[in-house]
Amino acid sequence: MKREVILTADGSKTIYIPEMDENYHSTNGALQEALHVFIQNGIRTLNPTAEITVFEMGFGTGLNALLTLVEAVNSDRTINYIGIEAYPVELELIKDISYEHLVDKQFTESFSLMHSLSWGEKHSFLTNFTFQKIHAKIQDYHPAKSSADIVFFDAFGPKVQQEVWTIDVLKKMYDMLKPNGILVTYCAMGQMKRDLKSLGFKVEGLPGPPGKREMTRAVKL
Repeated sequence: MKREVILTADGSKTIYIPEMDENYHSTNGALQEALHVFIQNGIRTLNPTAEITVFEMGFGTGLNALLTLVEAVNSDRTINYIGIEAYPVELELIKDISYEHLVDKQFTESFSLMHSLSWGEKHSFLTNFTFQKIHAKIQDYHPAKSSADIVFFDAFGPKVQQEVWTIDVLKKMYDMLKPNGILVTYCAMGQMKRDLKSLGFKVEGLPGPPGKREMTRAVKL
């Protein structure tokens, strides 16, 4: 599968897949989209003093993992990150993306390690951040129930990756979350929101990042 690095509107880069006509992030701004959806309307809405576990559906370029590490450092809270990825990005493209230079150069080594460390094992970064990436399709992954506080649902859009937006996969996210845990996603598709409600989530439509009218946050009741 051919992948190309492209520039987005806020000066950050993302990856474009020509055969799918799909981007890893919004072309209106990869960095600002990730901050808005997953940090501002995700992690920062949780108890600021509690240790939390993040599960990301789609490790991808590692942008959300990096921003989660930065949040752990800046807020001085313990965060455990787990990301799943079926099709890892080539290291040459990751070097070109250079998100750490937009965030903070002190994280250059950490961002590189996220992509080079072994899969399936838990690794410690600094004193309050653990990192684990799973090389598998979500359909083949069986997480422990009530093991996560927040899910970053950042898969490719339903039009190109419909198989991961099914109610079966969303049920897996529901089961994985602790009571009052949340799922956040850039997607605001009506069918997805109806499926989330049918599973027992309280679904909120929130203002989206630049270039997108709405995003979704769902709370496990």
